[in-house]
Amino acid sequence: MDELNGKLIACQILITGLIARVANEQRDPLRFLTDFRDEIKAVVNGVNIAGMENSDRVRAVAQKTVDELFSLMKPPSSD
Repeated sequence: MDELNGKLIACQILITGLIARVANEQRDPLRFLTDFRDEIKAVVNGVNIAGMENSDRVRAVAQKTVDELFSLMKPPSSD
């Protein structure tokens, strides 16, 4: 289980880096990140979770993960 958690964390770091890289190339990085976050949250809200008795809990954990992923990103410095 620790190996799986480590792989998931590594995957989250990779995705965070890719999103940040794309955002830095945008004219308005903060707006891009906000729009992208909102799109990802909409996908999480709309995805069909089959085979689970309590899909609301799975969806809540997924939403929390999205929030944590985007909280790792900082706005560009003013320098």
